[in-house]
Amino acid sequence: MPILSGTNLTLQYGDDLILDGVSLSIEQSERIGIVGRNGCGKSTLIKILAGVLSPTDGSVSNGKATIGYLHQNPDLNPQHTLKEAVASAFDHIKELNSRLEQLFEEMGNADKDNLDRLLKEQTRIEYEIEASGGLVNDHKVDQILHGLGFTDAQFGIKVPDLSGGQKARVALGKLLLQDPSVLLLDEPTNHLDIQGREWLEVFLREEFKGAVILISHDRYMLDRVVNRIIEVEHARLIEYPGNYAAFRKQRAERRTVQLRAYEKQQAEFKREEAFIAHFKAGQRAKQARGRESRLNRAKTQTIERPLELASLRLSLPKAQRAGDIVVAARSLSKKYPNEDGSDKVLFHDLDIRIERGQRWGVIGPNGAGKSTLIRCILGEQEVDQGTVKLGTNLDIGHFTQTHDNVDMSKTVFRHIQDTVKKNTEERVTLSELEARTIAGAFLFSGDDQQRELQSMSGGEKARAVLAGLLASAKNLLVLDEPTNHLDIPSAERLEETFARTHHDPKTGKTTSGAYEGTAILISHDRALIDAVCDHLVILDGHGNAEIFAGTYTEWHDQHQRESISRSTTPDQTKQTSEKSTQQSKPESSATKSRFSWMPINQIEERMTDLEIELNTLDAQLNDVDIWKDIEHANEVTAKRDSVRSELDELEEEWLRKS
Repeated sequence: MPILSGTNLTLQYGDDLILDGVSLSIEQSERIGIVGRNGCGKSTLIKILAGVLSPTDGSVSNGKATIGYLHQNPDLNPQHTLKEAVASAFDHIKELNSRLEQLFEEMGNADKDNLDRLLKEQTRIEYEIEASGGLVNDHKVDQILHGLGFTDAQFGIKVPDLSGGQKARVALGKLLLQDPSVLLLDEPTNHLDIQGREWLEVFLREEFKGAVILISHDRYMLDRVVNRIIEVEHARLIEYPGNYAAFRKQRAERRTVQLRAYEKQQAEFKREEAFIAHFKAGQRAKQARGRESRLNRAKTQTIERPLELASLRLSLPKAQRAGDIVVAARSLSKKYPNEDGSDKVLFHDLDIRIERGQRWGVIGPNGAGKSTLIRCILGEQEVDQGTVKLGTNLDIGHFTQTHDNVDMSKTVFRHIQDTVKKNTEERVTLSELEARTIAGAFLFSGDDQQRELQSMSGGEKARAVLAGLLASAKNLLVLDEPTNHLDIPSAERLEETFARTHHDPKTGKTTSGAYEGTAILISHDRALIDAVCDHLVILDGHGNAEIFAGTYTEWHDQHQRESISRSTTPDQTKQTSEKSTQQSKPESSATKSRFSWMPINQIEERMTDLEIELNTLDAQLNDVDIWKDIEHANEVTAKRDSVRSELDELEEEWLRKS
């Protein structure tokens, strides 16, 4: 029985169709991720499900479920402190407890008739208190606040003195404590650092018992929390089982099949048009007119060309060659005075050596000093102690959160042209075609390239600024939170451009991004850092810094092992090691698949059956007519995905057994 459902939801503003008769249902404890390009209707869908927005047509049903919706502009009591604002999640329970105490007093003086009524009200209130999570738990409030990155010293800050990001985190904490039946979260990680994101992942995955519908650009969170992906595209919903990694694979396969069907239909249209043009005025004119009528009817059910999100190898202007050493910093220290007279140490005795072509990531909690460190390295801010020496022939580009020096009246392609001309002192010039090609690589379509920057969203402006910066032949790029306003396709395009050099031992191939210079990234986007960076600076927020040569995953895994080692006794460490060894054996319970019981001959028979079924489904999807009924096409696509998934599992089991 669905806990929340939407049926035939349509939303239209004038000629703009946002949602076109879409339906979805959410089961209890389900975890769903909503993905799609910025502006496609993700937030609109969430608002309709939350009852904040009414659809043009269709209905929403939630039965007795309580809905918790994370607003982008939280409404907080200005009289509250930070902790009081979060604890106000329990105000309803406090009111119920007060009424319960009042009832007990009334019962002492009640006659029989009134006592029955009071007892019924007592039962109702006690049930409501239990359904709302029981007694107010001060420890739970502290736990939520610490998980969201707040310190005890911040608990007393008044709401009006909080930053926008802090208010957003307070609103999230309050919502989590309310423990609704369904959580509707629209970009909950926007103001969370890596530690806060990891805490939220664990909370949603292991502690929260209700259903979750999550809009997020954090691919690691989508991978670790959700078990179903819904993509919003062309005002419709397309569902995929599994997490984000599974979705990417299935979407690529689906779009390949759909593109094949689209191209087949277009080829048929061209053949018919050629026949009609050739015979329209001759002896077969009547036949030509008949075929023209059929063609016009067929074109009303044209298969849509799938959105192109495939990799695109950029061709960027060559930057001048920098020296071997790009940055050499020794014994850097920086601190700020606190209001109480103590010092806030950001980093101390920090040595950094960045070589040409390397990709460095700077990570750490909010307020740890990441941006300050970058400004010190670039000479924009003085250090308290230490020296910084920049290498020779450096041409530095710096992407910041504000775009104060950008002329917002320019179109995208003109901005790219003029940025390159200005930044290279006319050493590099781009033709309009070259500028448009770079704009296209950053997902600006032909029409979008004609729009002025001032009419664009924050994410679109960020993409345009990044495109201009990349085309400006800089040999050192410093990017401060480049994906903050980018949707997932845009972030993935940025990854492709900056990807570190990687050698795959299985294929023997070496890959790298189009950008050949040196890069320094400040980011909470773990997927971006992991794909791009080969060195890390980790600030812990307490004045300490760590240099790590490797990827984010390698550092995270090492950090986890060290944490486990510090928190266990020698005997526990031995047991953990033995357990890990056992789990690494091919036939251990931790690695057994659902087909472990099958003998190898049965696996081979089942694989043959599935391969035949897969070919049959592919043939159906290659048929032009199936795409005229998008719901049926989605059903067949879902069936194909299920068959493909089972076949993959069987192949893995066959490999283990053989």
